[in-house]
Amino acid sequence: MNSKYRKTKLEYGDFQTPPALAEMVCRKLVELDVNPNTIIEPTCGVGNFIQAAARSFPSAAKIIGVEINQNYLTEFRKNKQLFQDNRYDIWHGDFFQFDWDSLVSKCTDRLLVLGNFPWVTNSQQGTIHSENLPKKNNFQSHKGLDALTGKSNFDISEWMLIKAVQWLQNRDADLAMLCKTSTARKILNYIHSQKLYLADCATYTIDAKKYFDANVDACLLYCKFDAHSQNYFCDVFNSLENSDSYRIGYHNNLLIKDIDYFNKLSNLYAVNSGTKWRSGVKHDCSGVMEFRKIDNLFVNGFGENVQLEETYLFPLFKGSDVAQNRINATDRYILVTQKFIGESTETIKTIAPQTWRYLENCGQYLDNRKSKIYQKNPRFSIFGVGDYTFKPWKIAICGLYKKLDFRLIGEIANKPAIFDDTVYFLSFDSERVARQTFELLNSPAAINFYSAIVFWDEKRPIKSSILNCLNLALLADSEFVTADARR
Repeated sequence: MNSKYRKTKLEYGDFQTPPALAEMVCRKLVELDVNPNTIIEPTCGVGNFIQAAARSFPSAAKIIGVEINQNYLTEFRKNKQLFQDNRYDIWHGDFFQFDWDSLVSKCTDRLLVLGNFPWVTNSQQGTIHSENLPKKNNFQSHKGLDALTGKSNFDISEWMLIKAVQWLQNRDADLAMLCKTSTARKILNYIHSQKLYLADCATYTIDAKKYFDANVDACLLYCKFDAHSQNYFCDVFNSLENSDSYRIGYHNNLLIKDIDYFNKLSNLYAVNSGTKWRSGVKHDCSGVMEFRKIDNLFVNGFGENVQLEETYLFPLFKGSDVAQNRINATDRYILVTQKFIGESTETIKTIAPQTWRYLENCGQYLDNRKSKIYQKNPRFSIFGVGDYTFKPWKIAICGLYKKLDFRLIGEIANKPAIFDDTVYFLSFDSERVARQTFELLNSPAAINFYSAIVFWDEKRPIKSSILNCLNLALLADSEFVTADARR
């Protein structure tokens, strides 16, 4: 694959839908009694989807395709037999510049929008200097640190699907799109957050490796719209052929993986549980701030032996250490420059002059950290620190791993354990309370509660917002009162 072709493929998130899959999707829509008068595929590629739709919906009066890649349209138009069907209207156009509102407003009868939007993120597009992007704006309405530290990264298909949902409001219409499963849930979240109309929603898992040679969880997202329903749930099917399903839905604005199962445990849910799971330290400069201790020498990420006081050095556990239960000892250390966010770092100069000289010598790396969160804070600042950071006992779990493995961790060589920002943790002054809480979190009730909520296919399936909603106080009463009664 030459570099120009590869860049083009990356730029357009180019996963052309195989004809066999397009046919299966259209058969499923027929099973669902979808019967459009007009069909639109906004990114039609070589036309596999709209050809399948033309065969599956012979009563459709108009079939419209739009495609930015002129080479695909040329290939599509070579099929002369295809263009004997006067229902086709195929246009060359850029999704992000096209006047969709005008087109959709002319489709006054039942409308079906279907296809397969690009499976790339805006950050990937920026990496290859692509112009195939929507105008930059914080369309997900992230606030504060979330908008500054990466949560504003999104799949291009998410932005495009939101536009399609907006077209189909206040009318009888259907949407059928192949997408990442996580993107499908984001669309349901968007519809719910904006209180838009939605009559029905379902996802059908597809084998992305088989059809696209892509190692992602993917699905067909189907949405039915009308002008009055607000049914904010989604039935999840294991495949296009399987009739067994479970339902995801909302409880107090939190999206639940299995709402029927969760309802049996919902008494353990708390909007304000009083529990506060924290994430680990964020510094964005591992070469400077993290060390290995080798033969009593501290070696930084650049392989340099460094002379430092141990005043600001603490034992470090990465998310992989927590997940793989490597928690009894560590040769990793981290430089923690503050006890709370915004604290002046100037005191390091007096308390630990070697450490201060080291930070100044590495200033170019720390000063060039890209995140805006460092710009108006003291030099050499870090984030994710507070009094909770320095407590002796902690219960930790890695957010990236697909398992509910909680770890109880005490001090290492009389210093509190510190975690990277892939780890969530609770902190305790008392070992007794820490052990009691650890026992609660590993109880069947707690594991079942979290299992009904967590979407394991997400990049970071375990989040503080999920961990915080378990009412540990109520769980403690129910667990230990029952145990005492048995004794």
